[in-house]
Amino acid sequence: MQNNLLVVLGATATGKTSLAVHLAKEFQGEIISADSRQIYRGMDLGTGKDIEEYVVEGKPIPYHLIDIADAGYKYNVYEFQRDFVKAFEQISAKNKMPVVCGGTGMYLEAALKGYKLIAVPKDQAFRDELEAKSLDELGVVLRSYKEVHNNSDLETQKRAIRAIEIERYYASNPKIELNYPDLNPLLIGIKFDREDRRKRISQRLKERLNSGMVEEVEGLIKSGVSPEDLIYYGLEYKFLTQYVVGDLTYDEMFSRLEIAIHQFAKRQMTWFRKMERSGSNIHWLDGFMSLEEKIQKVKEFSL
Repeated sequence: MQNNLLVVLGATATGKTSLAVHLAKEFQGEIISADSRQIYRGMDLGTGKDIEEYVVEGKPIPYHLIDIADAGYKYNVYEFQRDFVKAFEQISAKNKMPVVCGGTGMYLEAALKGYKLIAVPKDQAFRDELEAKSLDELGVVLRSYKEVHNNSDLETQKRAIRAIEIERYYASNPKIELNYPDLNPLLIGIKFDREDRRKRISQRLKERLNSGMVEEVEGLIKSGVSPEDLIYYGLEYKFLTQYVVGDLTYDEMFSRLEIAIHQFAKRQMTWFRKMERSGSNIHWLDGFMSLEEKIQKVKEFSL
């Protein structure tokens, strides 16, 4: 079947990269990263790129959407969807298997659902007209523009109004090209229970700090990236920057960062559960399975 797509997802520190790379070797594929921060050059340890893992038995595994923008740039989901389609088509044209790997839920859904993510301008006057309507009434308006398959568009009045605004814009701008590949995805999730996930996150944080994560942030600032821009990227870059500029002690930085990553992982799992409720079929694998067992399990699923 055409347009097959293998997706490896999971919370941070679950071993996604290793599995995705070995699956790419197994299925003669190439990796497409779905991580909102790995696209930045020079942000390596803090984003967990693990580039050294993209070699299996001496053979490099090609990857896409990593190191494609300078640190300091504010890449967004619109750009990701555009770049994902380009990478997907390039890989498919070579008769290779695209293997998406990442934990950024918004990016994963943008790729899988093919949402129309053109930056539609806001129309405040039109919004003001719609705000007087109930959610049921907004549903009627939205259905006048399209069939509603994505119920999340009608979860709140704000989301419904934005969905209507977008569809109205497309209706009045018919020349917009919205071709999107009809994907046939197989979603593989790696899962640990809460306590084991926390242990893995804490251990990984210590390892990355010992590997030079503080020095990485210092180097980015020396290269001209402003502390404010680094803080914008959140998590490691927020707290490490605050430590480097003297706003936090080392112990304060470590404690706050550790808590923030645990909270982030929890939000990732919440997003994946939302994806499942919206119709995404995620095949979860126990993180403690060996790599060979995981690969065998994936082979048993059919694309």
